Amino acid sequence: MSSLPLRVAVVCSSNQNRSMEAHNILSKRGFSVQSFGTATHVKLPGPMPNKPNIYDFETTYDEIYKDLLMKDKEFYTQNGILHMLDRNKRIKLRPERFQNCKDVFDLIITCEEKIYDQVVEDLFSREQETCQPVHVVNVDIPDSQEDAILGAFHICELCQCIRQLKDIENEIGHLLQAFEAKTGQTILHTVCFY
Repeated sequence: MSSLPLRVAVVCSSNQNRSMEAHNILSKRGFSVQSFGTATHVKLPGPMPNKPNIYDFETTYDEIYKDLLMKDKEFYTQNGILHMLDRNKRIKLRPERFQNCKDVFDLIITCEEKIYDQVVEDLFSREQETCQPVHVVNVDIPDSQEDAILGAFHICELCQCIRQLKDIENEIGHLLQAFEAKTGQTILHTVCFY
């Protein structure tokens, strides 16, 4: 396994914060990585908790950035959303939905249990064609900018360890147990097939 590049996907809800922070770190470390969301729409915090900003997944990061800049530059600068969108638009054009992606990955890392369930459900609903395994692993990351940064480094460390495995199918279980012990997190893991 270590001679082939590890194809990684990182998935959160809206493909904005957690998955994009991990995408950023992993790509800087030389990983073949893509990032996704699983929600039906992209949601970003608004001026009131019950009034989020909602966008279609076809909306580019730049369009979202400009929209929020017009709505309230000071507010979205102070809460870090404009900074986050600025980072996102340097990485890729727009958020993407996992359910619309037909690319093949070796490893899919989700950022919360609900997202993990959605990814596994989507993969199980697809018709199996090649029977190539994909490991789906959940690393719980609270959806804050500080936690996203810390979580991205945990995900990167995990990916670096997985990349070193000689036999991912037989060794990943032990690696995930060791990672759980080190981080104190409960790691969910399942194998799906393409």
